[in-house]
Amino acid sequence: MTARPWLLCLATAWLAGCQYLPEQLQSPSGPSPLQSPSTGSAFCHAELPDFDNPPCLLDDWTAFGLASQRGDRVWREATLTRLGGETTERRLARAVLLAWGDEQQWDRASELYKAELHGAPPELQPLLRYWLNELEGRRSLAGQLAESRGAHQAAVEEKEVLTEELEAMAEKLEQLTAIEQSINLRQQAE
Repeated sequence: MTARPWLLCLATAWLAGCQYLPEQLQSPSGPSPLQSPSTGSAFCHAELPDFDNPPCLLDDWTAFGLASQRGDRVWREATLTRLGGETTERRLARAVLLAWGDEQQWDRASELYKAELHGAPPELQPLLRYWLNELEGRRSLAGQLAESRGAHQAAVEEKEVLTEELEAMAEKLEQLTAIEQSINLRQQAE
């Protein structure tokens, strides 16, 4: 009767299915779908993105976009020099890089995106369009902020002018009051 519990455990494991077995035992002949190049394995994430590896296209460009966002000015400048050339993929990579630079670089990034977006592979275009829209949103907010600062500065300057005018008027009013008191004193003395 000691074999019965073992048979019961074996039957339960068999009926439960293979989902509880380790992945290596399930498909020994190749990588699982989680290890495929299209989902971010070691085969993807080229240092500089290109259009040459379709299974890694989105992974490589997304990784480069994140690196561009996180990188500092020195990293961006060094990477920008490595992105020479006038191919569509190099120009788009420069756009991604410049989009995370300073505000002057945003204009150039926008121009590059708009000029080269149509030349990107179709599966990459939605990501690039999203990044372009996000960049245009930042440019718009920066423009609104500049306008707001300009309006604020104009209001501050106008307030200063009005304050000076009020102080001058208050001084004249004091002078007129002193003159009026002097006249009243003379009339009372006469």
